[in-house]
Amino acid sequence: MDKEQEINFSRVLITLLRGVVFKERQLALWQSVLEHRHLIADYVKRLGLILIIDEMDEYAYLRQSEQDSLPRLVPRRQLSYPVSVLLVLLRKQLGEYDSVNGDSQLLITKYDIVDKMRVFFAATTNEIKFSQEVDRHIAKVEEMGFLRKLKTQDDTYEVERIVRSFVNAKWLQEFDERLADYIEYGAKSETKEEDGMNGLI
Repeated sequence: MDKEQEINFSRVLITLLRGVVFKERQLALWQSVLEHRHLIADYVKRLGLILIIDEMDEYAYLRQSEQDSLPRLVPRRQLSYPVSVLLVLLRKQLGEYDSVNGDSQLLITKYDIVDKMRVFFAATTNEIKFSQEVDRHIAKVEEMGFLRKLKTQDDTYEVERIVRSFVNAKWLQEFDERLADYIEYGAKSETKEEDGMNGLI
């Protein structure tokens, strides 16, 4: 590996340790991931991490190995009830959308999100407050990398396909099994921040 390749290798490692590499937005880094996938996988394995590459949806990230006794490098996030609800709603809508539209871009507006989340919370006459609370949960999900706000359209977001890797079949099953409890909880407190399901990351 020459000096330029070493620099590219270091750059892609640092980016992966910070988050996700998307082909659409980081083409050069994505190509480096594919070119050096075996070297990257061997390197991060020493840190208790696994390189995940989704060539269909074109992204890559690092996941903590659950069978390793090393300290966690990628922290587990405890998610509030509203954020858990929002993630599951996005994952289910993406699955329904893909079954009809293939792999085209799924866009969702803030109005759609507010409308879908309303059923999980107590009825309120303070729509402004509820909308502001949903804004906060959207911002959290955006920070986690599962939503991306479009610059060209106000209050419109792209649902990132990486959400499928984290909100998996087991997550959805657990959510469905506890759905009645979640709705009851939401009826007691409109947007009270409490730990919901276990963290995704």
